[in-house]
Amino acid sequence: MINFFTAVLCIVCALHQSATAFSPILPPAISSVRSPSATVVTSASPSSTSQLFASTGGGLPSLANIFQSKDARRSQLKQQILDLASATKRGLIATDEQKQTMEQLFAQLEALNPTRNPLIIAKNKPSINGDWSLDYTTSDSILGKGGYPRIGPIIQNIDTTNLSAKNSEIVKYFNLFPVPRSVTAELSPVNGQLTNVKFKKFMIGPLGFNAPDSFRGSLDITYLDEEVRLTRGDKGNIFVLTRM
Repeated sequence: MINFFTAVLCIVCALHQSATAFSPILPPAISSVRSPSATVVTSASPSSTSQLFASTGGGLPSLANIFQSKDARRSQLKQQILDLASATKRGLIATDEQKQTMEQLFAQLEALNPTRNPLIIAKNKPSINGDWSLDYTTSDSILGKGGYPRIGPIIQNIDTTNLSAKNSEIVKYFNLFPVPRSVTAELSPVNGQLTNVKFKKFMIGPLGFNAPDSFRGSLDITYLDEEVRLTRGDKGNIFVLTRM
């Protein structure tokens, strides 16, 4: 049994870390949706020329990349991103060089986003709704870096019908107790890509409590297909998620 002191400590840690799950940021990670003309993040929408040169370290662009179809290039970039995510354990052990490489790959895939207005559900386009597994992030708090380890997948559920989201994970406290944690949130889309997030309720094991009104964030969905979703948080972190 976890004593009262331990339970309180768990709650405090979870409250701080879970609140950054959408807004590092769950992310995955959801703040007000910006207008299509709003500036997102400079690296999120690089020019086509810079993207072309980025893959070759600033030198001459690769002829293979120039003539490669968009579908083939997307598949290649996704594989490179997921391979790097796996090699760095979701980013937990990523070096500065690996982080820089991921940022470049991330921006290149964003530029090939096949789904406009991912928050708007329509026929014949990928749906953002459902469960997504976090494969990579630059958010140390979400990864539990320097703190309690995460066990198994970190999951984000999106439901645009009910304008809700939920992040869930299992954390091993004191290397003894695996405790399920989750946070629910209310979504307030600003446009078809960006949404505000208002945290509603935290759960740590059997303990539940309402989130303070100040606990808010945002999600900017910059890439979506049937398999992969890329998201940028309002604190500059990036997130790579795969459909479950």
